[in-house]
Amino acid sequence: MGTLLIRHGYIADPGSGFEGKADLFVKDGRIEKVAENISKKADRVIEAEGLTVLPGLVDLHVHLRDPGQEYKENLVSGSEAAAHGGVTSLLAMGNTRPPMDSLYRAAYVINKAKAETAIHIYQAGTITRGMAGEELVDMEAMAEGGVRAFSEDGKSVMNAELLRKAMKEAKRLGVLIAEHCEDRTMVLGGVVNDDENAARLGLPGISNAVEDVIAARDCVLAAETGCALHLCHCSTKGSAEIIRMARKIGANVSAEVCPHHFTLTSDDVKADDTNYKMNPPLRTKEDVEALREALADGTISCISTDHAPHAEDEKNRSFLEAPFGIVGLETSAAITYTELVKPGILTLMQMAEKMSRNPARVLGIEAGTLQEGMPADIAVFDFSKSYKINPRKFLSKGRNTPFGGRTVYGKPVLTAAGGKIVWEDLK
Repeated sequence: MGTLLIRHGYIADPGSGFEGKADLFVKDGRIEKVAENISKKADRVIEAEGLTVLPGLVDLHVHLRDPGQEYKENLVSGSEAAAHGGVTSLLAMGNTRPPMDSLYRAAYVINKAKAETAIHIYQAGTITRGMAGEELVDMEAMAEGGVRAFSEDGKSVMNAELLRKAMKEAKRLGVLIAEHCEDRTMVLGGVVNDDENAARLGLPGISNAVEDVIAARDCVLAAETGCALHLCHCSTKGSAEIIRMARKIGANVSAEVCPHHFTLTSDDVKADDTNYKMNPPLRTKEDVEALREALADGTISCISTDHAPHAEDEKNRSFLEAPFGIVGLETSAAITYTELVKPGILTLMQMAEKMSRNPARVLGIEAGTLQEGMPADIAVFDFSKSYKINPRKFLSKGRNTPFGGRTVYGKPVLTAAGGKIVWEDLK
């Protein structure tokens, strides 16, 4: 596979705890040496003076739309978008068409990804057959075939006893349950947060309780079963408090928050722009502050995107009719650095922890660190200069983002997965 030398970059590695200027030498897909002034000859030398070198980002929440909706995204376009954003490993959600409810279907993505993409794609299985919420999938067969996580993302398993059975099985198999927390009996057609802005927009609201009720239920079940539980796209102050309480009763629970939920509020929503329509919805300033605090104190350990591409004509409908979801693979690092690191809410090392090391640990994969001997999954950023987000330059098929035109810091300039350069924009 050859050799690669990245010289004079500023390295932040949450795996080893090292932060400072150094060189990084890659051989045969793995990191061989991290030190000052490495003199080894390499097939390719990258001069990284003034640039920041992080472990490749690990995104636990991505919709690749394959199979069934490849016009929105496919494995190739999704992997290219990931590389463009510094993401080298991702977990693809299972709410495809048909759903990922068997080893046969999961193997389709796993094998196709290995053949067609250069980054590491892990496929989540659904918890129930057909995502119907009535019968568990064969979790053992799927786990033995390489499925590391199970999720009904897009909705919750409403039957608590069925979910408890899934959690017991997940505990036995050593796999993850990733839950989208939404009590569907309380949604009532809502499309935005249930606050004064819903009235301003003339749209039905979704209350915080829709999320909080399921988050509390799932944490109680996780504490009882010992299952590793991951709460997806947390958006409320209540979720953060529930996670804190759950750990006190012994729940093995991790959680993620998306950049849009720690950056934007319901005040930002425009009735004529469905790029602001996502599920869960944008919440209040109080919720945003609580999520930021939870990230800073470690209550919420991961930052993921919930990357959800849609075709332009689908989003160009009314707020009631357009699908939920925005893209995020190509903007997550820049938004996180701009909104959390520059203001001093997180350190650079904490950002690397929450976007690489911690997600890798949650999923149980060999990633998230630049330690010697580890796979050479590397993301290099230029945090020194600002630029405006331009959705037309995305490599994803989706352009549906509320961040178009926003000024940010953190341009990805090089991404390597397994030692292979998969994105480069060094100028």
